[in-house]
Amino acid sequence: MIKPEAQIHIKNLRLRTYIGFNDSEKNNKQDVIINAWIHYPASQAYDTDDVENAVNYRTLCKEMIAYTENNRFLLLEKLTADLLERCMAPKNVTFAKIEVAKPHALRFADSVSLTLSANREQ
Repeated sequence: MIKPEAQIHIKNLRLRTYIGFNDSEKNNKQDVIINAWIHYPASQAYDTDDVENAVNYRTLCKEMIAYTENNRFLLLEKLTADLLERCMAPKNVTFAKIEVAKPHALRFADSVSLTLSANREQ
């Protein structure tokens, strides 16, 4: 029997937050671009067509927005890890990966980003 795994991708979520440790970064919000990949077994969701058996990406996205915009971070690592934790919170999530990019953080580069991922033991 085939047991497909759903792969949700929240692509290029553009937010503003305080991130960095330089004075200008501490005093001015900066753009961040978030990409999230969330995997979970899809069979119950498509068999029942019931939202309770799926991962609610709208809820996850709202949580990521509120958390990012209402907090301050010194490091990309902290923001990325905290967002990853939120994406792994639903019990049916088997894998999540988060990338957070800071556009224009480096001269001559489009952005700098950090990616973290996690697997849930089956």
